[in-house]
Amino acid sequence: MSDKQKKELRKILIALGVFIVLMVLDKTGTWPAVFGDRWLSLILYMIPYLVCGWPVIRKGVLGIVHHQMFDESFLMLVATIGAIVTGENSEATAVMLFYQVGEWFQDYAVDKSRKSISDLMDIVPEYANLENEDGTVETIDPDDVEVGNVLVIKPGEKIPVDGVVLTGESMVDTKALTGESVPRSVKAGEEIISGCINGEGLLRIRASKAFDDSTVSKILELVENAAEKKSHTENFITRFARVYTPTVVFAALALAVIGGAVTGSWMTWIYRACTFLVISCPCAMVISVPLAFFGGIGASSRNGVLVKGSNYLEQLSMLDTVVSDKTGTMTRGNFKVTDVLPAEGVTREELLRKAAMAEGMSTHPIAVSIRNELQTEIPGIELSTNAVTDTDNITGQGLVAVVGGKKIYVGNARLMEAHGISYVPDGDPAATVSYVAEENKFLGTILIRDEVKPEAHDVVMAMKNVGVRQFVLLTGDRKAVGEAVGNEIGADVVCSELLPQDKVAKVEELLSDLNPEKQKLAFIGDGINDAPVLTRSDIGIAMGSMGSDAAIEAADVVIMDDDLTRIPTVIRISRWTVGIARQNVIFALFVKVLVLILGALGIANMWAAVFADVGVAVLCILNSMRLLTIKKTI
Repeated sequence: MSDKQKKELRKILIALGVFIVLMVLDKTGTWPAVFGDRWLSLILYMIPYLVCGWPVIRKGVLGIVHHQMFDESFLMLVATIGAIVTGENSEATAVMLFYQVGEWFQDYAVDKSRKSISDLMDIVPEYANLENEDGTVETIDPDDVEVGNVLVIKPGEKIPVDGVVLTGESMVDTKALTGESVPRSVKAGEEIISGCINGEGLLRIRASKAFDDSTVSKILELVENAAEKKSHTENFITRFARVYTPTVVFAALALAVIGGAVTGSWMTWIYRACTFLVISCPCAMVISVPLAFFGGIGASSRNGVLVKGSNYLEQLSMLDTVVSDKTGTMTRGNFKVTDVLPAEGVTREELLRKAAMAEGMSTHPIAVSIRNELQTEIPGIELSTNAVTDTDNITGQGLVAVVGGKKIYVGNARLMEAHGISYVPDGDPAATVSYVAEENKFLGTILIRDEVKPEAHDVVMAMKNVGVRQFVLLTGDRKAVGEAVGNEIGADVVCSELLPQDKVAKVEELLSDLNPEKQKLAFIGDGINDAPVLTRSDIGIAMGSMGSDAAIEAADVVIMDDDLTRIPTVIRISRWTVGIARQNVIFALFVKVLVLILGALGIANMWAAVFADVGVAVLCILNSMRLLTIKKTI
């Protein structure tokens, strides 16, 4: 609870205490000379009225002065003044008091929901310890850190920028970023992301990104912009309130004038009009829907998922089809050579050496796996890239490199066929195949497999359990590899041998089969080549920790730690959020319409009006706060 909330709560409790004492004295007939006098009674009831209601009075008056009067404060001000004019001093004070109680609950609930998101703001480091060339350490602003700088991270300090650990070993707390309560171990040679908190060990890291490009900076930018993207439901409620509030004000005025003129009982109809105004206050509707979505974004954040706006949370609730990339998303992305099949007259070492030389300048996982296998075969071997004079990467096929004046081909069957090279097809349908050739001579085959993430199958099943109709796997790999992975994880449709532009075309095709008003499509990806598909889909979901910057920028939802199990959780949160928002609107409208009719007929008094306004608002707020209890689905 903030200091401001504590201060407001004290005012409310003081006003409530004084009000209860006055009500007891008034209703028991104590001091009849005082409470029997309208003006003395008014003065006494003005004490709690002003103690708790001054902010409302001030805001209402300023609204009138600036010609922006049609809001909740104006309604409360007019209604309570009307009650005072009709001699209902206690009811006027009660309305103001309980209205402020509702406002306090609203403020507290918003802060509670905001805390899950605002906790992310605490991940911003205040300083960085720069190690100079002479070994001295100076404290600088994180903005001044340059790529390549060596930083010292002491126990308990925040990691200022993304980097690579040079020396030291420690446990780092990633809870603010990922929602995981268990610290993660880091040691020399491993990457570390900004915003984490170092444990007990001393770390030296080399900055791999400037502060503005680091994870912590990107997260803050996403958080700051999230509230600007409102859902259709929120926009509707905002437009509704703009029309609704002035309508009920004029309706109340007409009720007082027409009723008073027809019956001649002006005070009775003014009282009914004031009751009408209190009932019609749109607090419950105006706050409950944004609060539900804010709570949904907060619950997602607590579960390690950053949703860039409530509009995307609303679209997630209508998710029908989920499309996913394979490599690095459903699989670990850690390629390992499982078999080396040299052609006749070619040795295993020769095949690996020539493939590794051709791939020597590439950072592709397949290239890394081939070089690692060669290192395993011949420990300590050093490859000189000076012999490589030209390299041509061919999208969707492989590469052609000139090594020692001869062309080396490393790629799939399409690469061999495109250059008229005869090859021997492999026999492992689940492996990624790299055929190797020198000039027109086929040298052999290298089989590489990428391990499927152990949670992938459970995640796909969990997504279907929360309402996803079909799961589609897209991959650039061969059909046999794609189908093997698809069968393992439980995909409904597998599309293989796709180039980046083919993935966009496939998503376009899937979108055309959906009803855009009721069914949405999400794409999960992590690579830079996934950015176009992430942008084209209704909801783009990026794997944040290991994903490329381009993918994270293009996505609408970011999984902060690459944990696939968070996807069904955020889908469930989205469905809960929309459901709770609808419940709040329906409940608020039903109660208000019912009590409005009763109030116009003189059956409902000001106390019923207080429940229709404050009571309904508090119930809607409590309903919205249920979102904060959602835990991981699997």
